[in-house]
Amino acid sequence: MTSRLGAILFPSSPRLLPYNRGISIGFRTLHLLASGLLVGGHAFGAEPQRLIGLLYLTAGSGLGLTLLELYRSCDWVYQGMGLLVIVKTAITVLAGVWWEQRVPLLCLVVVLGSVGSHMPADYRHYSPWHGRVLHAHTPKRQRPPQANP
Repeated sequence: MTSRLGAILFPSSPRLLPYNRGISIGFRTLHLLASGLLVGGHAFGAEPQRLIGLLYLTAGSGLGLTLLELYRSCDWVYQGMGLLVIVKTAITVLAGVWWEQRVPLLCLVVVLGSVGSHMPADYRHYSPWHGRVLHAHTPKRQRPPQANP
């Protein structure tokens, strides 16, 4: 049973979802728009109750992006990009705990998101668990050339 579950959660090559790119672009666009308005609302002192809808939209679109990645393979969680999402989520939760520090914390989340989105593939797909880049999950156009054995 364990190997069967392992094969489902961690396929040898990532599963493909029809229209994945378009769905991902849609979620990402919604996420950027909602989170930008949410951070701006906090930065400019909007009443918290006016920002609840943006909070839900930001969280929902972020969840959608995460589920798309997990569908491909759950090893995303322990690669650089998945670990960064976990860190950003934790900092976002801290913004709710340390309310007076929410603007700097949310700005840090935006910075981490920007850096994470533009990191080279070798960092995004690096797995501390494996101690190497998971090339099976790196788009072919971004893979470094392989040495001949």
